[in-house]
Amino acid sequence: MGKPTGFLEFKKEYLQKITPSDRVKNYNEFEKPFPEPVAKEQGARCMDCGIPFCHGETGCPVDNLIPEFNDFVYKGRWKEAWENLSKTNNFPEFTGRLCPAPCESACTLGIIEPPVSIKYIERTIIDRAWDEGWVIPQPALSKSGKKVAVVGSGPAGLAAGQQLGRAGHSVTVFEKNDRLGGLLRYGIPDFKMEKRHIDKRVKQMEAEGVTFKTNVNVGVDITAKQLLSEFDAIVLACGSEVPRDLPVQGRESKGVHFAMDFLSKNNKKVAGDDIEIISAKDKHVIVIGGGDTGSDCVGTSNRHGAKSVTQIELFPEPPKERDKSTPWPLYPKMFRTSTSHEEGVTRKWAISTLGFKSNEKGEVTAIFGNEVKEEAGKFVAVPGTEFEWPADLVLLAMGFVNPIKEGLLEDLQKEGMELDPRGNVKATFGTKLGSFATNLPKVYACGDVRRGQSLIVWAISEGRKCAEQVHSFLTQEVDG
Repeated sequence: MGKPTGFLEFKKEYLQKITPSDRVKNYNEFEKPFPEPVAKEQGARCMDCGIPFCHGETGCPVDNLIPEFNDFVYKGRWKEAWENLSKTNNFPEFTGRLCPAPCESACTLGIIEPPVSIKYIERTIIDRAWDEGWVIPQPALSKSGKKVAVVGSGPAGLAAGQQLGRAGHSVTVFEKNDRLGGLLRYGIPDFKMEKRHIDKRVKQMEAEGVTFKTNVNVGVDITAKQLLSEFDAIVLACGSEVPRDLPVQGRESKGVHFAMDFLSKNNKKVAGDDIEIISAKDKHVIVIGGGDTGSDCVGTSNRHGAKSVTQIELFPEPPKERDKSTPWPLYPKMFRTSTSHEEGVTRKWAISTLGFKSNEKGEVTAIFGNEVKEEAGKFVAVPGTEFEWPADLVLLAMGFVNPIKEGLLEDLQKEGMELDPRGNVKATFGTKLGSFATNLPKVYACGDVRRGQSLIVWAISEGRKCAEQVHSFLTQEVDG
């Protein structure tokens, strides 16, 4: 805890941001860490709540020791705050920027006041740790002689790879793209997280002995059988990348794209690649899907100079306050405004898209549909609400359904590996021996490829826990 009376004395503060009109001029991050006096006050708000619901199953999937690092910050013991944070989270600079902070939703103070600024404190700690030079490689003191292949360099793969490398195993991380980071690299816009944060971690991991191989599509460039024969353990951390489609009239129209195609091309352009992007400049943009990916499309479209941006969602508008269906300490169902929304967007709820219209060139010109309401668990059209809106660019941001099966997963299925009913790799979640193991010997799975589309904090958590299970498996082999 921080100061015993801090929650009575100090109000919740937020990170300072550049104004929307200025920040849309580039792709740089626009939020700044807390100044030290503000950070100390915010740490002081952490109350003596008895049971810290902010961590554990109700709050933080990586089990951050939140009251402890809040107390260190309040007392100005910054290096100890960093050491505390690094015990549980490999990449707090990722979560401090991208996590929706279920820890704050579970904060006891949040019952009566705005919760402790846990996410912003976490980001302030790690940013200071980098500036002070405290984040250094931690190579293993000895090697086990065991080789581990990690497929995928997103947050789950990086976390698993780093933990296994530090445990003394020889780790090779395979990435099909030309740069490392998975969706962190190509799915998250730079204005939310600049890619230098990934690069710094990769350098740290390389110094710890981890080998990275990019432009290697496992299942195409290297077979599953090769991995099984060359490595003592395999960790599947290849994500869930099959986007949910919208099979309606006019879907084939030019200008209707999956959100990830739009975002990934733009990120490559920002990184300096000579690539043709899907441009929103001077266009009426419709974003279908109300989640974070849709929000990222809004922010990117505004930076392109879109004529208008409209984001639509099938579900009704959520309540402004916590809904009774998600009582404390659960993550609340409620209306949220992202920084991208602040930059300009028209948001519409309870909208069903029935199709797209196009011109003689096959280019999308409009979207049509109607409003809906929920009856008996189904969405039904509201009479008299039919609409047609101009649309020059439509971005489908409705989430992901399952991992890509072509290639690696198909090969592993031929070897006997099972998938669950949703098409994810079948492996149990937990801390008991054998968790994260597939039914195929020495093959493990973690992150979105196992649990389905989820949060970055869950990916890191699963990567760490999976690495622990793989280490136990390899250690048993060594002992045997």
